[in-house]
Amino acid sequence: MGKIIIEHLSKIYNQGQQNEVRALDDVSFSLDEGELVVILGPSGAGKSTLLNILGGMDTATSGTYSIGGRDVASFKENELTSFRRKDIGFVFQFYNLVPNLTALENVELAASVSKNPLEPRQVMESVGLSKRLNNFPSQLSGGEQQRTAIARAVAKNPELLLADEPTGALDSKTGAEILELLNHLAKEYKKTIIMVTHNAQIALMAERVIRIADGKIAANEINEHPLDPKDIQW
Repeated sequence: MGKIIIEHLSKIYNQGQQNEVRALDDVSFSLDEGELVVILGPSGAGKSTLLNILGGMDTATSGTYSIGGRDVASFKENELTSFRRKDIGFVFQFYNLVPNLTALENVELAASVSKNPLEPRQVMESVGLSKRLNNFPSQLSGGEQQRTAIARAVAKNPELLLADEPTGALDSKTGAEILELLNHLAKEYKKTIIMVTHNAQIALMAERVIRIADGKIAANEINEHPLDPKDIQW
């Protein structure tokens, strides 16, 4: 995939009006391929806005965003649609599984739109769900549903995996298991994973922590000694 480069990125709502809101304000950073990154900040800091732009779900008002030399910020709508479908894996706080499809079928559906998918059954095995392939979402626990959602994202074989508060709807034990899984998948599949969270403890497992406040980058730190997720104190 290559580097992710963000330069002078801003997102302004009601631009030029009296009630102008700068959700992102001159944000710049770069990420190396294969990094496990946490974007940390309080509610309303601009985290989700940044994640939406990284995932091609929103566009910036100004600035540049490139992946491996491709200028995503200049993509037209049809190019953004293809980018979201083929190059980005999404994991959300709420699982967004298709209720009338089995766990395996949910993963197969995502893999079917990818240009170079991984084998869905193998991915389901890698997330510990080889015995739950034929269960519907309503028959799975919250942790199992999130594992299915992660498998769905990974099976697309995306260039970038984005996780928005992936443990927010889970208890601490299950949340720790999901973080361990993401950490394992980052290494197994050598994917760049960006997690957005307001939980400072989760940042302890990241290789890089980007702190955001009031739409600006407050800090961009390399973590020389990331913790194993199971050692994080919730």
